[in-house]
Amino acid sequence: MGEASGTGTFPAPRPSCALLLRLVPRRGAPARLPPGPPPLPLLGNLLQISPSRTLQSLLKLSRTYGPVFTVYLGTRRVVVLRGHAAVREALVEKAEAFAGRGRMPTVEETFQGHGVVFSNGERWRQLRRFSLTVLRDFGMGRKSIEGRIQEEAQILLQELRSTQEEPFDPTYLLSCAVSNIICSIVFGNRFDYRDEEFLELLQMMNESFREISTPWSQFYEMGETFLKYLPGPHTKIPRLLGRMRSFIARRVRRNAETLEPEHPRDFIDCFLLQMEKEKANPSSEFNLENLELTTLNLFFAGTETVSSTLRYGFLMLMKHPAVQEKVYEEIERVIGRDRPPNVEDRSRMPYTDAVIHEIQRCSDLIPMNVPHVVTRDTLFRGYLIPKDTEVYPLLSSVLHDPTAYKHPDTFDPANFLDESGRFKRNEAFVPFSSGKRVCLGEALARMELFLFLTTILQSLRLQPLVPPAQLPTAPLESGFANIPPIYRLRMVAR
Repeated sequence: MGEASGTGTFPAPRPSCALLLRLVPRRGAPARLPPGPPPLPLLGNLLQISPSRTLQSLLKLSRTYGPVFTVYLGTRRVVVLRGHAAVREALVEKAEAFAGRGRMPTVEETFQGHGVVFSNGERWRQLRRFSLTVLRDFGMGRKSIEGRIQEEAQILLQELRSTQEEPFDPTYLLSCAVSNIICSIVFGNRFDYRDEEFLELLQMMNESFREISTPWSQFYEMGETFLKYLPGPHTKIPRLLGRMRSFIARRVRRNAETLEPEHPRDFIDCFLLQMEKEKANPSSEFNLENLELTTLNLFFAGTETVSSTLRYGFLMLMKHPAVQEKVYEEIERVIGRDRPPNVEDRSRMPYTDAVIHEIQRCSDLIPMNVPHVVTRDTLFRGYLIPKDTEVYPLLSSVLHDPTAYKHPDTFDPANFLDESGRFKRNEAFVPFSSGKRVCLGEALARMELFLFLTTILQSLRLQPLVPPAQLPTAPLESGFANIPPIYRLRMVAR
């Protein structure tokens, strides 16, 4: 029984066996893939990866399997990269092969491969090239946007002064200020800090950023195969993003009705003009879906990343009052009290520059990076990674790499200073990622962090409500992002 018949054929597997075989993750060519824990049918490596501690689980596995290893999130095969050397080799030295965008099931219902962040191939190339051009045309990295940030920093300063040294939560004031910079580019205007529609948008953005980072969302990333058909918290994220997209769609319609081709006012106008220019091109990616979703990408990333970093920055400066005072001393020495800070000051303020870098490093905002995917069969460190395999370059492992930083696990501006106190660049400083998928708005974000922080510290002292040692440091949520803890503080005039 069970032997082959005389014709050399075998009985077809029973339906239940066939189903089970389909649920076993496909390992491609196991002998050539990086090593990793053996996966279970359907579950993959869920038993080894805790949804509430995804990053920590992956770092623990790397201690067994090395800096390049394979795991299965459900049926999804993922190659994980840990440490500066492995991440740089992939994203910089083999940039083209690792330039694809991997899947994020929690937001896939909204983006479905559209928009500049979640697209691939020719669509991504067209949208990225266009977005970079328009952002630069509207001043990113130039004097014109510097003036806009300086104006907004002064408005924020007045709002902070108006708290009259009473305790407050800085979340939405910082979100308003930062968001107004990207709003001036994509929508052509800023919003009042009390504009109800604007505040509702920021609340939805803040909530969705947090939801994407909850343990449930990390569980959904691993168990999408069987969870996507069930009700649960994962349905909240598409609803929030959908409402934000509806706001953008209304702005697009308003722009289309008042468009003056000779005088584009913002990113939306420029995209509409490109749509008209390429309307006869069947391979053009300039359509309403990519317009709305690219605008949502820019609006979201241009608000939440910098405002969250500033919230972490306030917390770290209160926890280390000597650092805060040393930054103020440098501001007073280089800038004084009678003029607003400008970007040129940064080169003469090595300590402040080092502090801002250290805030970004310790904030570790997107610890596992946005997923990548290899665009072709790729030889990497003696392994063969099949085309379309997802890749997690763990940015956190680079920002805390002991081979790259003197004090990787503590907040210490000396990580970015040489023995003479001069600012020291570090290739392992990758909060914006690196390679082909490096953050579009890196130059803008760097300018914002410097101008907002120095403008505030020039006039105000950040004062905690509890002794510095008691300030919270653990993220509110740690998944896709490290969400800053909720706290209140006082702003005391200097």
